[in-house]
Amino acid sequence: MKNVAIDIQARTEAGKGVARKLRHAGQTPGVLYGPKAETISLSVNTHEFNKLLSSAGGEPLLLTLNLKSNGDSSSHTALIKNLQLHPVDDKIRHIDFYEVLMDEEVQVDVPITAAGKAKGVETDMGVLEIIQRTVKISCLPLAIPRNIQINVSDLELGDVVHVSDITDQEGIRLMDDPETTLMTIVASRAEEEEKEEETEGEVEEKEESE
Repeated sequence: MKNVAIDIQARTEAGKGVARKLRHAGQTPGVLYGPKAETISLSVNTHEFNKLLSSAGGEPLLLTLNLKSNGDSSSHTALIKNLQLHPVDDKIRHIDFYEVLMDEEVQVDVPITAAGKAKGVETDMGVLEIIQRTVKISCLPLAIPRNIQINVSDLELGDVVHVSDITDQEGIRLMDDPETTLMTIVASRAEEEEKEEETEGEVEEKEESE
């Protein structure tokens, strides 16, 4: 978990017209909210925020938001809850910040990654199929991992990995249904087509012999 700071500016006006003006001025509109905080409309420098995301390299960010409002200033610890992207150019159009307390758990979705080369892929020409790419966890803000790795080395053709198979996650509680399927080893398309051809050949041979 990477901890960084960025300045934000409170705003009182809202609406599409206001958001459009902010973007033209190099600002991105957003909100800050949380279970124990009132919702604050804000804006953040677009260039600085994009630079911050780029430097993170995909690592989860714990942000210290330095809020300025009518000459006053305050500091808030938050996570990025949601980024609204433009449907064409993927530029960030709106940011949701979620305020957290360092001594209270927060629920977040984190990516899962496969570690190792599955036996079913190496020896049986199978394919590792990812069914669900994230899992929901609950933990203290500083304990949020970049991802959760799942060792797939022993997986054979037909094997399935469920949420319940994730182990050794100290300080982290898994919130998804334990029976949720995350990944599986399936036969490759080429392998399936070859089996279909063999089956069809066997049927034709049987018909000819009758």
